[in-house]
Parts: sequence; structure tokens; C-alpha cells
Amino acid sequence: YRILVSEIMLQQTQVDRVRMKYQPFLRQFPDLASLAKAPMADVLRAWQGLGYNRRAMYLRRAAQEIVARQGSALPRDPVALARLPGIGRATAGAIAAFAFQTPAVFIETNIRRVYIHFFFSKKKSVHDRDIMPIIAAAMSRKNPREWYYALMDYGAMLGREKGRANPNRHSRHYAVQSPFRGSQRERRGKILKALLADPSLAVPILAKQLHISITKTKTVRSALQKEGLLP
Repeated sequence: YRILVSEIMLQQTQVDRVRMKYQPFLRQFPDLASLAKAPMADVLRAWQGLGYNRRAMYLRRAAQEIVARQGSALPRDPVALARLPGIGRATAGAIAAFAFQTPAVFIETNIRRVYIHFFFSKKKSVHDRDIMPIIAAAMSRKNPREWYYALMDYGAMLGREKGRANPNRHSRHYAVQSPFRGSQRERRGKILKALLADPSLAVPILAKQLHISITKTKTVRSALQKEGLLP
């Protein structure tokens, strides 16, 4: 369960931000059962500061499915894990490897960086499907957990080296995230946080408090309701 939570939190979020929220989240929701029965608003409040709040909703839904179908036992099979809400192939592989020592093949940004650095440094557009067979051939079947830990640490080191161009720029999946300030993501976060604190806030008051137009406030609130993040 702890690995499930950490892997969902680490999706598109820096480790330092996850460190601040991980233990408080686990204290509030120490197991799948407590998370599954928790009100959505409580889960979202505990998630504040991590961004991409739909991950919290999917994590809660995954907990509910596991409790209902598996009796609070997390599936060991990567294919079964990938069927859960918010868990794709990469996250399923990471959970299987780290929680159960399953030799599942997966790729994330640090792993990608290592393989592009050593095997595709001259190629301009590297697809993950080109890397996956090499990972499968090199991976330790005996201890995939520590093998992946070492690989990801090495990839992180490559990313920190001064004067070295980021190998991931050669990836077909590489994208520079748009600025947060003034973005729809920022508006969504502000509006959700305010409504979690006071669900009774009317749109005009909310818009005035947050310095967001009434039209944009109404649009965001409606979207959050449709997604299930707000009642």
C-alpha cells in the first residue's frame, strides 16, 4: 500500500514535494480500507500541495476496487495492477517490482535517461518501445527491486551533472511543461482549495476572492464537479 501511494504521488511530481506530503498522508490513511472509506474531500485536503488532484481521486477509487474485489490485498500481477484507476503500465511495473520483487519491465524518466545516454546518444527521436527490450534483457530477475533502485539513482545523477545536456531531450516523449503561473492548472488548484475549505462559496464571491473572472471560475467549478472532485 505504501508503495502504491508513493508511486501515484511521484507521477509528474518532484521527490522533494512528495516527501513533505507522504508521511502525513499515510498517518491519515494508513491502509487501503481507511482510504477507501474516506470522504473524497478529506483525501483531496490531504493531497493539497502535490497538484494533479485527479490522482488523489483515482488512488481512492483504486483502494475501493481493491477492497471490494481483493479483500484489501494489492494485486501482484502488473496486468491486474494496470487495470486499476490511475495506474498505467509504468506505475504498475514499478509497484510490482518494488512491492513484490516481480521482474516487470517499466520505464520512467530516470531509466529513460540512462538508456538514451548509453544506447541512443546519436539518435534524435527515441521511442520508449526502442528502449523496453534493452531493459528487459538487462534487468535482474533475481532482485529487480534493487536493480531498478540503482538504475534510477544513476539516471538522477546523470540529470544533475553540470555541463551535460539532458539525454531525455532525445526522447520522442520529452515535453517541456508550460508555466504554472496564470495557467488553467493554477486556477483549478486555487478554486478547488477554496471550495474544500468552504463548499458554500458562491461563484461571484469565489471569483472576487481569487481574482479570477466569474466565467473562468464557473467553468472550472463545473469541470471539477463533472470529474468527481467536487460534489
